[in-house]
Amino acid sequence: MRKIYPSDISRDQFAKIEGLLLSARKKTKPRKVDLYDVFCAILYVLKSGCQWDMIPSDFPPKSTVYTYFKQWKEKPSESELSLLEQTLKKNQVGAARIKHGRNEHSSFLIVDAQSVRNTDTAKYKGYDAGKKVSGIKRHIAVDTQGLPHALAVTTADVTDRKGALEAFVRHKKFLGKVVNVLADGGYTGRPFAEGVNEILGASVQIAKRNELHTFAVVPQRWVVERSFAWIEKCHRLWKNCERGLNTSLQFVNLAFLALLLRRD
Repeated sequence: MRKIYPSDISRDQFAKIEGLLLSARKKTKPRKVDLYDVFCAILYVLKSGCQWDMIPSDFPPKSTVYTYFKQWKEKPSESELSLLEQTLKKNQVGAARIKHGRNEHSSFLIVDAQSVRNTDTAKYKGYDAGKKVSGIKRHIAVDTQGLPHALAVTTADVTDRKGALEAFVRHKKFLGKVVNVLADGGYTGRPFAEGVNEILGASVQIAKRNELHTFAVVPQRWVVERSFAWIEKCHRLWKNCERGLNTSLQFVNLAFLALLLRRD
């Protein structure tokens, strides 16, 4: 029996997503490892920020853990979602909203972007001149509870507007009820508003910061900042050390998935 780590979820929590994760398996050969331990090993990497080779020895072998992670993170095609994304969107976000007495699909979204510095192992990078960051950019759209409804990861040179539209396109089938999108001044402009209307049939509202450049909490904008703070509790996400943009995206999905499972 292995040691219990702070990054673990319970077996009851894992049971809620086990069915979807099992669908990735194509072989009929009996499984020799406990899938729960495999998932907890991936959560250990996410939470601690360690390298795959540094996974504790009481977990399944590193090669086995990474093989399962690779299956769960891969997208069948550019327009389809990975199993981790499906598990988050289909299984957890809607269930969390229903639990709090809300409709499964949100009608109001708040968008924002976060530029993250690369390490020397990262393959893709761009330069965000505004924030002076060389690396990648995470684009996120959340509801008023801070739950993610659309995610995308691009190089840092991609504009906030373009990245948000990419996220909306990827998750369009889950955003059919969206009526309004709230954004900050970085999303100002007719092309973005027209793009949101074309993709979602929704309108855009811009919340501008205090013109006097003094600190002021912008109503509802703090919600998306809190969502970024939630995932930054995972050391793997402090910087980007992934070779592929999709791997960076899937670790963000995994961070939100673990958060929602622990809350339930």
